[in-house]
Amino acid sequence: MKQMILILCILTIPSMVLAQSNCPCCSEAYAQFDFWEGDWIVYDTLGTAVGENNILKLENNCILNENWTGKSGSTGKSYNYYDRTDKSWNQVWVDNSGFSLVLKGGLVDQSMVLTSALIKTDTSAYFNRIIWTPGTEGEVTQTWEVLNEQSEVQAILFKGIYRKKED
Repeated sequence: MKQMILILCILTIPSMVLAQSNCPCCSEAYAQFDFWEGDWIVYDTLGTAVGENNILKLENNCILNENWTGKSGSTGKSYNYYDRTDKSWNQVWVDNSGFSLVLKGGLVDQSMVLTSALIKTDTSAYFNRIIWTPGTEGEVTQTWEVLNEQSEVQAILFKGIYRKKED
């Protein structure tokens, strides 16, 4: 009987491991930012289109890839990923002006909130924080804030409303 159980374990465990490895990024945690996935037109708070953003899943659902094209000619890309070692969401952004941003955070209520490390200049120290909030009609609002060292909002650099492109 013990040999039979051992044989069953030997035959069952590899199939369980294989099933898990077929999609290592398909757990609920990896889907927390899926509300941002899609092909979007981005508007400012006055309703003027300021750009387009195509957000798609890559690498077997492990990366949420952002592809921004602004009306002013700016372009940028980000990789967004869930780090299961510390249970955080992370973004690495680089645009065509050479600007880069590294953010870390996670889901707070229904919003994705990602914040930079403290950035020190000769005259100030600040954090960047970007918040993505899904709306009731399928839209997403993105707010980019600058915070002081006490995490108080000092400025809003960008507030965009994402609306899905019509098919």
